[in-house]
Amino acid sequence: MSAAQLGLIGSNFLMWGGFFAVIPLVTVHFSGPVTGGGLGWSAASVGAVLGLRQLTQQGLTVFGGAWADRWGPKPLILLGCALRTLGFAWMGFSDSWGELLAAAVLAGVGGGLFDAPKSAAITQVTLPEHRTRMFSLTSLSGNAGMVTGPLIGAALLGLGFRTAALSAAGVYLLAGAVMALTLPHLRPAGRVGSGLDGLRLAAADTRFRRFTLVLIGYFILSTQINVAVTLKAVALAGNGATGPLYGLSAGLAVLLQYPLLRLVERFVPVRSALVAAVLLVGAALGLMSVAATFGQLLACVALYSLGTMIVYPTQQTLTARFAPPGRVGSYFGFSAISLGVGGAVGSVLGGALVDGGARLGFPALAWLTLAVIGGLTALGLRWALRGLPHQSG
Repeated sequence: MSAAQLGLIGSNFLMWGGFFAVIPLVTVHFSGPVTGGGLGWSAASVGAVLGLRQLTQQGLTVFGGAWADRWGPKPLILLGCALRTLGFAWMGFSDSWGELLAAAVLAGVGGGLFDAPKSAAITQVTLPEHRTRMFSLTSLSGNAGMVTGPLIGAALLGLGFRTAALSAAGVYLLAGAVMALTLPHLRPAGRVGSGLDGLRLAAADTRFRRFTLVLIGYFILSTQINVAVTLKAVALAGNGATGPLYGLSAGLAVLLQYPLLRLVERFVPVRSALVAAVLLVGAALGLMSVAATFGQLLACVALYSLGTMIVYPTQQTLTARFAPPGRVGSYFGFSAISLGVGGAVGSVLGGALVDGGARLGFPALAWLTLAVIGGLTALGLRWALRGLPHQSG
């Protein structure tokens, strides 16, 4: 494995760890009761800040990929890490809603600049037959960061939110340094026009456009771990259920994602693996309709997690396969539309279905609807990917 690949895996761990060390604490610090050391702001005001940060990041990711095709991914990654460092540090000194919003948006801009270029860099430094494995290792490192970040953040909170925010900022500074030292300046392949040419090409690629739009259905499902699944877990086991829920999901990914992907890539064509994984995610959500205990729900979450840990690397591998030389960043940027739209729709739809099922006295409504979405998405992917050559990697 090359220094660039190791650097991308290591910096991804640092980025996810730094992110989850501070973002969960934003609500705790700014919305927490004054008697407990919080600032007592309304949950809605803090939620609006976090939502705008997410919207900023996803919106800019589309363009970040196109700019990586023009200037190479390394400058975008380094600038993104620098801006996120400043954004997180500023959060630690924010004492008004406007300041917190500006700091969060700055952090979102940073994420939008490095997100798609990271995927483009992975593609450029990895041979096609090894890309599924590389995306799996990168995802594994992210999940490891997701597990350790909140633990470190919770420990740092005892020293004050400012300390936690500055520490997270320092982690992004370190991630940027790792990238500066290990990632070569990858020149764009071929002749590159304006920064938007690649996006226009991706949007005009009928098969890739279909693939991206159909994947909105999957991201509606994947966001339910934060919405419908969390609501059911809390209903079954109280507020303390969220720790085991997220711990199981991320822990399984850390332990199983890489060996599972090695097994899948050995025996299953990548597009068939993606379709099957989406079906598994939908089926797991459907089974949650009959989960009557927290233990049963966790068993369904385990199935759900097995599906999601296959989807990410296979979807990334297929995106790289669609992209012509010199347009990899643009294709990854365009693919962010499915996550942005699917995540937003899923957040609203999941809550609405849970509420609607409660009003109708039919709590299975949400789970059966999500299972149907999973089935339709799998069928849509078969349609969108027809004619794409079968390859295992």
